[in-house]
Amino acid sequence: MRTYLIVVLMSAMTLVCLEAADYPQWRGPARDGISSETGLLKEWPKDGPKLKWKIDKIGGGWSTPSVAGDKIFLIVDKDKKEFAVALNEKDGSTIWSTELGSVGINTGPQYPGSRSTPTVDGSLVYCLGSNGDLACLDVEKGGVKWKKNFKTDFGGKLGLWAFAESPLIDGDVLICTPGGEKATMAALDKMTGATRWESVVPGGDTASYASAIVAQGAGIKQYIQFVQNGVIGVDAATGKFLWRDDRTKDKAANIATPLFYNDMVFTSSGRAVGGAVKLTAVDGGIQATPLYKDPALATGIGGAIRIGDHIFLNNRQLVCCEFATGKVLWEDKSIGAASISVADGHLYLHGHENGTVALVEVSTAGYKEKSRFTPTHEIKAKQAWCHPVVANGCLYIRDLEVLCSYDVKDAAGK
Repeated sequence: MRTYLIVVLMSAMTLVCLEAADYPQWRGPARDGISSETGLLKEWPKDGPKLKWKIDKIGGGWSTPSVAGDKIFLIVDKDKKEFAVALNEKDGSTIWSTELGSVGINTGPQYPGSRSTPTVDGSLVYCLGSNGDLACLDVEKGGVKWKKNFKTDFGGKLGLWAFAESPLIDGDVLICTPGGEKATMAALDKMTGATRWESVVPGGDTASYASAIVAQGAGIKQYIQFVQNGVIGVDAATGKFLWRDDRTKDKAANIATPLFYNDMVFTSSGRAVGGAVKLTAVDGGIQATPLYKDPALATGIGGAIRIGDHIFLNNRQLVCCEFATGKVLWEDKSIGAASISVADGHLYLHGHENGTVALVEVSTAGYKEKSRFTPTHEIKAKQAWCHPVVANGCLYIRDLEVLCSYDVKDAAGK
């Protein structure tokens, strides 16, 4: 009987874990912009889904929320300092706040403030401040487990708008991009912060504003990142530089997270072009062969998402194209410049300038908008750049100092 009860309890715990649709890092569980949430509304009321709660003065910056367990994690800035914060998922109340450091001192005259999204891994959360302050914190109380600084510990070299990547956790290592001649990229022990390897990319690239991904490309596990002089791949085991594609770089701001599919890598910058390369193994290394590039596939802050054999992206309009060829299947002005995410067969768009939120069916046949609404709060300085997040039945929208939680669960189960 006791054994039976243990099995039942373990099964129940497993179901709880499987049913939870957390969004624990930048661009979701797989870092691809896709939420695992299902059973969501296919259309919204005229004024939008029900607002569960709103926080009006949460702090500045452009950190997108991460959601794990019953907590929401953000990085905010107040009085030229940056803080990692944990909020209660039910009502948005603050659970803890931990100072990370100062707002990036080399930040240009525009857009000072926090921009990295926290990465939650079990009982720990990893946060990067815009001045290069990397911290490992306790999820429950926000206590500091270890801390590094990109500039002082790695000789990091930041761009005009400071450090902006979101840390990548892969197994027992944390992957980050200090930039510069000493450690363009680095792998750290996620539990202690000890350096596993430092990767010096030819030219000592400055860190840009994208976040790295992990991929098994042409038979080699590698980390793919978009730095100042183009997208690069480095060996996951050693940090050895493998390849580069500089065709899609922008001299000022490489922002979009790369996409990987069938040994192909797609990257794009907002003021340049979007394009892809094919990775092949050659003489023990990797060759990146250009496939295509096209200004119509440019995207920056809004990002790009792969769904099957296709890419959906947004710069000033929404575009659907084939991943392998770059062929544009359709484009629509939609709500204008927007950040995108995907959940339950729909694109969620958050307008950069107007704050409008739209629900669009994932379709390669054409633009199929289902609903849209504009939040009632003021969109300050037309900088609603945070990506929408769908987790545990809620849609989270952040506009600088405002964070809103909307109920998008289909209670009728339609």
